[in-house]
Amino acid sequence: MLKQIRYFQSVVRLGSFTAAAEEHYISQSAISQQIKALEEELGVTLLERKKRSFTLTPAGEFFYKKSLVLVADYDNIVRELQKVSGNSGELLKVGLLKGYSGKEFNSAVSEFTVQYPDVTVEVTHGNHDALYALLRNGEIDIVLNDQRRAFSDEYVNIVLDIREYYVEISANSPLAQLDEVEISDLKNTPLILLSSPDQQETERSFYANDLGFQSEIYFTEYIDDALMQVIQGNGFMPIEGSGEAVQTTTKALRLLRNGKPIIRRYCAFMKADNPKKHTNEFIEILKKQF
Repeated sequence: MLKQIRYFQSVVRLGSFTAAAEEHYISQSAISQQIKALEEELGVTLLERKKRSFTLTPAGEFFYKKSLVLVADYDNIVRELQKVSGNSGELLKVGLLKGYSGKEFNSAVSEFTVQYPDVTVEVTHGNHDALYALLRNGEIDIVLNDQRRAFSDEYVNIVLDIREYYVEISANSPLAQLDEVEISDLKNTPLILLSSPDQQETERSFYANDLGFQSEIYFTEYIDDALMQVIQGNGFMPIEGSGEAVQTTTKALRLLRNGKPIIRRYCAFMKADNPKKHTNEFIEILKKQF
């Protein structure tokens, strides 16, 4: 019955038998039959069907609200039971670029959790080279990262998105009146980067030599510290992910070099010989978010 209840919840939440069937990877007729079976089991009509649409009956509305609590409690009990038994289920370890602010990753985790509730996604944040080292050593299964080196046949290399580079600056800065800025015009404004101490020289080299930043570079390990420096006008920072400022107290500027946008590629990487069962499934879900 639990599976039937989950089908019913999806139909109500999505407002469509078709969409719910797609979410659960079954046919529309199958999900309709399962909900019919649920109604017969309960002895009540949950949905009033009207050609291609439906409405909840009073019983259906009551059952939907109560079933949400029921399923949430069940899921919590299962998680606690696994901890007590010492079996926490399968673990998928994902590396995420430090400071990444895009919504795509969280959306992918949310959808993945619905489809594979027995798999726990463990997230590790780091800089490009730190994540690459973890992937190379088999300490994480998937990395969401920007591309800084040529693709290797040892890895599955998937370009998720190609985006223009943005930087975040205080809304009180005179530069905030602009929508885009030349990288050379930032040379007198410090660049604030997120990095652990052991990765600072690598990050400094990339931003100075590869991207061409001429600014003085300040490092911090925490996004909140970096944002506080930006808000107070003490520097600017690159926006990882979307081209949107994280705070209303800051402004996102498109970054140019000689009048042309600077481009970066966001990619998903996994080792070609990765034996983990759900790595491909997670990457496929992740691709759909971009």
